[in-house]
Amino acid sequence: MTTKEPRVEDFDLLDRTAGSARKRLFIGLIIGASALVCSLLLLLWVIPYIGLTSIHPSAPWILGIVLAALVGLVGWAALGLVLNILLGRSLPLTRRLRGLTIKLFLPLMVLLGKVLGISKQRVRSSFIKVNNELVLSEAGRYQPEDILLLMPHCLQNSRCEMRLTYDINNCKRCGKCPLKELLEISERYGVHLAIATGGTIARRIVVQTRPRLIIAVACERDLSSGIQDTFPLPVFGVMNLRPHGPCLDTGVPMHELEQALQRFLLDPPAPRVLPMAANPVPNP
Repeated sequence: MTTKEPRVEDFDLLDRTAGSARKRLFIGLIIGASALVCSLLLLLWVIPYIGLTSIHPSAPWILGIVLAALVGLVGWAALGLVLNILLGRSLPLTRRLRGLTIKLFLPLMVLLGKVLGISKQRVRSSFIKVNNELVLSEAGRYQPEDILLLMPHCLQNSRCEMRLTYDINNCKRCGKCPLKELLEISERYGVHLAIATGGTIARRIVVQTRPRLIIAVACERDLSSGIQDTFPLPVFGVMNLRPHGPCLDTGVPMHELEQALQRFLLDPPAPRVLPMAANPVPNP
């Protein structure tokens, strides 16, 4: 699939979810995390240097070469990601190394942020912001059956007794939660729609539907962990709305969700005209 330069309208999709400050935060933390990894790798060479000579005179240098290669790999992955964020271009092999960046660096970034007094939510939010920009710049357009809308179970009205996790069509469409409108959007655009109660169910849904792109709505914690779990499958994250606090009767910014569908679908229908009241701004 050919890489496409992101369009101005594509990045309008990100204005509500985060600003440039989150991008700068991510770049700073990714550089700090990669420097920490490289320092630990160097310590692995320095500490046993004297003891390794008793095994073989060349053992310290062999270990040094191996660790230097790992340092170079980590540094190249971090540099490639930073340049991709700033310039929209990838260095050779950096796309394949992004899994290392996603799975290894995010926990280190959270730890580093904690040391620096930066909340987990801010770190995860910056991670989702950067991930979305990368998905926008690299993902193409897909048939409706190749896109999955993955929703959290906390969207369902907390007083509803219907079981929707395994079959969302059990919904009675009473209008007391966002699921009625989500089902209408799913039918209008022809994309898959599913609800997950956790990571295990989400992975099962992904295996069953076999999408090429996921548009997921969740909180910062669930989105960041979902992006890690499904890599290299692209996930575009939309922050949920939490008028009653986390995990209780949450909402969906429908306008952002529909904008994402317009961006990623091969031949989307004309977007609906929604009143401003239907497009609330996500919680900061």
